[in-house]
Amino acid sequence: MPAMDRKLLDLLACPATRQPLQPLEAARLRALNGAIASGGVRRADGQPQRMPIDSALVTADGRIAYRIDDGIPVLLTGESIDLSSLQTLP
Repeated sequence: MPAMDRKLLDLLACPATRQPLQPLEAARLRALNGAIASGGVRRADGQPQRMPIDSALVTADGRIAYRIDDGIPVLLTGESIDLSSLQTLP
């Protein structure tokens, strides 16, 4: 993931829980993309996440992820991914 400006990252928060966000670690991102490839990931809006994720932000408790598209965080609650429902993630 390209380095996100620290000032911007400090300003961002989960729109659903208001928790601070941090970059999703590489190991968890690989596990998430493995689950996406197997068809086991749905977004909060119920739609399947079909495309792999290059980078993402995750809430402080590690439960909700938001993908980053072309360097722009997609902070839409409907497009968030509930990581707690994925048992394969470390």
